[in-house]
Amino acid sequence: MSVGAEVRAWRPGLTGIVEVLHAHFPSHAYPSHTHDAWTVLIVDEGAVRYDLDHREHGLAQAQVSLLPPHVPHDGRSVRPEGFRKRVLYLAPDRLGDHLIGAAVDQPEYVDPLLRHRIHQLHGVLQDGLEDLEAQSRLTLIEERLGQHLRRHVIAPPDRYDAGVASRLRDVLDSRVADGITLEDAAKLVHAHPAHLVRAFSREYGMPPHRYLTGRRVDLARRYLLDGYPAAEVASLAGFYDQSHLTRHFRKLLGVTPSSFLRR
Repeated sequence: MSVGAEVRAWRPGLTGIVEVLHAHFPSHAYPSHTHDAWTVLIVDEGAVRYDLDHREHGLAQAQVSLLPPHVPHDGRSVRPEGFRKRVLYLAPDRLGDHLIGAAVDQPEYVDPLLRHRIHQLHGVLQDGLEDLEAQSRLTLIEERLGQHLRRHVIAPPDRYDAGVASRLRDVLDSRVADGITLEDAAKLVHAHPAHLVRAFSREYGMPPHRYLTGRRVDLARRYLLDGYPAAEVASLAGFYDQSHLTRHFRKLLGVTPSSFLRR
């Protein structure tokens, strides 16, 4: 490791992501190597130059890089001050071996929406509390990466489907405290996960995870008004702990649970 390097890596509890890496390398240069996963890379400071399959590429802050599994690549900073990056390593079956050649031909994308979605997912994974939100964001990221790999930057519009959205809402309403994974919800509703997120967001003006959080806050309010202590309410309403409840309660209502009850 180079002098002054900062690295944080962890395996989130999210199916499809095998590792998350946040790193600052003032001087480190990667030798040629391969991964067994898809590497989704964004640069937050500096710029990176790398060779992929013996072809030179560059990555700046406005871009997203997708490096395919099993293909040799290296990496070094363009600037003397080094670079700061965030990486998602996706399981190889999330995009498929048949798309590796397309990624070799075009591994960088100038796509502000994709980059923003990746940034948002890193924030959710760093928190580690919002399972459904992380699943939803990963699904939309993978879909958009697939569009780029198939040389279609803009996805074809979805058929309007209020029925899918309504069925998902019923599922969420029936499992407010227990929650449900996006994959399991898609099986129950008989829709692709990405289509499920878009249809619900279009119909109700918010993504499924935000709707579920709102329902949980509503449930927490009722338990609080019934006299349950906040620590117990957090578990009853589907939050991880009291601080998790307090954060979302304050975000939605502008006050903490204790202030909500104060006369």
